[in-house]
Amino acid sequence: MTRRGLLKTAGIAGAAAGLSGLPSLVLGNDGRWETLAPVAAGKSMVGVPFEKHEKVRLGVIGVGGRGTGVLSNFLGVPGVEVKAVCDVVASKTAHAANMVEKAGQPRPTEYHNGDHDFENLCKRDDLDLIYVATPWIWHVRMALSALEHGHHVGVEVPVARTLEECWQIVNASEKSGKHCMIFENCCYGETELMVLRMVKAGLLGELTHGSGAYNHDLRELLFEDAGEGLWRRFEHLDRNGNLYPTHGLGPVANYLDCNRGDRFDYLVSMSSPSVGLQSWRAEHLKADDPKMKEVYHCGDQNNSLIKTAKGKMITVEHNVSQPHPYDRINLIAGTKGIFRDYPARLYIDGQKEGEQFVGLDAYKADYEHPLWSKNGELARKSGGHGGMDYIMVWRVIQCMKEGLPPDFDVYDAAAWSAPGPLSEISVAKGSAPVKFPDFTRGNWKTSRPFAGV
Repeated sequence: MTRRGLLKTAGIAGAAAGLSGLPSLVLGNDGRWETLAPVAAGKSMVGVPFEKHEKVRLGVIGVGGRGTGVLSNFLGVPGVEVKAVCDVVASKTAHAANMVEKAGQPRPTEYHNGDHDFENLCKRDDLDLIYVATPWIWHVRMALSALEHGHHVGVEVPVARTLEECWQIVNASEKSGKHCMIFENCCYGETELMVLRMVKAGLLGELTHGSGAYNHDLRELLFEDAGEGLWRRFEHLDRNGNLYPTHGLGPVANYLDCNRGDRFDYLVSMSSPSVGLQSWRAEHLKADDPKMKEVYHCGDQNNSLIKTAKGKMITVEHNVSQPHPYDRINLIAGTKGIFRDYPARLYIDGQKEGEQFVGLDAYKADYEHPLWSKNGELARKSGGHGGMDYIMVWRVIQCMKEGLPPDFDVYDAAAWSAPGPLSEISVAKGSAPVKFPDFTRGNWKTSRPFAGV
C-alpha cells in the first residue's frame, strides 16, 4: 500500500476502535451514559513540579509544517538544546536538522527509517522533553513510548481520539511520574491570557457560561495531496462528532477552573448533515479523481453542550467543511459582564460607555499578562499564530528550568480531548447525555493556577 493508503486504513481502524467501545458503556441512575475508570497505575500528577533543568534537551517527532514551526520557536528560547528529530520523510528531518545548525547548535541525530523509528528516538537517555507533531492517529502511541522511556512529552492537539487512549496516557503519566502535556497554543494567546486575568480578578462577576469553537474553512487543505491533506480528511470518513475541540475549549476551561476546582460532568452533542466536503469536491475535482468515491459521515456542523460539576455551561462548535471566517468564539460571561472574541470586545454592567461592547485597549494596562508584557515583542516577531506559539514554548521551558508544575498536565490532555469521542457517542445515541470520566480520580477539586493566574 502507499503511505497515503496506510494512513487512510489506520484512520478508519482507529475510528472503528473508538466506536467499538459503545457496548462497554453503562447507563447510570441519572440516565446518562458513562464509562468506568480503570484502576490507578501510579500517583497523581496534579501539581507535580518538573525537576529543575539548567538546559532542556529536546527531541522532536514530526517535522512537517507544524513541527518545524514550533521547532523554530524552541530554537528561539534560551536554554533549549535540540538533540534529535524524527519524521518518515528523510528530506524533512534534513530540513529540520539544517534549522538547528543554522541556529548555532550541533546537528541533531536524524530518525527517518520507517513508521516506528520514533521508538529509537524515545530510547535515548539524553532527552528531557519530546515534542510530538504528527497525524492524530500516532499521538498516543508516540506519547506512550516517550513516557515509557522516562521522558516528559508535549503533544499537539487533540492528544487522543478515543476514551481508551485518554486513559492510556493518564495511566502512563502516573506510572512513569513524567508529564504528558497538551500543547494547546490558544491558551497562550494575548487576548486569552488577558481575559483570564480579568476573570480571576472578578471583573465579570460569578461566571455562568462560556463558548468555544473551531470554525475554520479547511476544504481546500483537506483535499490537498500533501501535508494534512494526506491524512486529516480521512477523520471525516467514519467519525461523526466534534473532531477538534481543544482550540476553543482550552481557554474556556481555564476561565472556569476546570480540573482546578470544577470539572466537565457530561456532554450532549448533535451534528448537521454531511454535505460540505461533497459539494466542494464536486466543484473542484475531476470526475475520475479517487477522492470522488470517498463517503464522509461527519456532519459539517457539530454543536456540543458541556455541563460542569458546578453547573456551568460550555458550548463547543466544530465546522471545517463550509465557507466560514476563522472563529474560535472565545466567550465567557458572568453576573457583571460578558466577553466575546472575533473581534475581541467586552461589556461590563454599568460602564460609562452604556449598553454596548467596547474594545480591550482601555484594560490592557491593568490586565495584560506578564508573559506578554515581558515577551510579547519577541513573540510577535517569532510568528506562530500571532506569537502564542512562542509564548507557549517559552512558558513550558520556564517551568522546566525553574522546577515549576506545568500549566497543563495529562488530565487536561485527556479532558480537553475527550469531547471528540464523547460527542461521537452522543450523536450515535440520538444526542443522549454522556458523562465525562473523572480522569483526575477526584483530584479536580484542588485549586491551582494556570500560567501563574
